[in-house]
Parts: sequence; C-alpha cells; structure tokens
Amino acid sequence: MLRIAVQSKGRLFEDTMALLAEAGIKVSSSKRTLLVQSSNFPIEVLYLRDDDIPQSVASGVADLGIVGQNEYEERAEDAEVVRPLGFSKCRLSLAVPKGCGYYGLRARRLPPRIRPSYAGSCKRTTSLPTSTS
Repeated sequence: MLRIAVQSKGRLFEDTMALLAEAGIKVSSSKRTLLVQSSNFPIEVLYLRDDDIPQSVASGVADLGIVGQNEYEERAEDAEVVRPLGFSKCRLSLAVPKGCGYYGLRARRLPPRIRPSYAGSCKRTTSLPTSTS
C-alpha cells in the first residue's frame, strides 16, 4: 500500500485533491480524518499540517508527500524532490509604514530587515538580513 502525505487544509489542498482525482484516485477529502484509503487503488492518503509532511516522508511514515517547495526547504529533512507539480505558487509581500512613500529597496539608506515565515529558507536564498522581532 502506497501512503501519500498531503495538506489537510490550505492552498495546496484543493490542487492536490484535483490532481488525485485527475489520476483517477478516489479518496474522501474529509478534513476530520487523518488517514483515508482509496476506494479504487492500493493507496492511503495521510492528511497532515504542511510543516509535518517533510518529516513524515523522511521518517518513513509516508512514502511520498505533496508540499510546497518553501516548506520542504525550511524543514531540511532527509527527503528529495522527485518532481515539481507546477501548482500553487508563492508570493512575496512587502509592508511599509503607513504614510511612508516606497521608492524601492535600493532607495533606503539602511538595509531592509526581513521577518520571514521561513527564516531558514530566506537565509539560504538571499543576502538580506533577517529579523525575528
């Protein structure tokens, strides 16, 4: 039996359910159930929080997982990306104080401080300083 870990809710949930349906895999998408068996394939779907998926694959609880690249990189678990699926893109949001004009990052005298949700990924992929406060 193949066990696939997927997000129990969030942006990837709908796209993942559509992908499974397109492949002909019939599973219940009940958000209150942790583990669901497909009615037509030897597959189990394990519904988890997105930040638990990389560890569940690395530890062998799941055979494969569908999770965002950012979550995969942040967790740095012993797992590998087999194939990008091409859905659910990330975005960068920028906040500036109200009433303060924004003229681009290069116009600032001091380097910007970033408070990322994924600090580890940010440190590995940019040279910008991060802030935890």
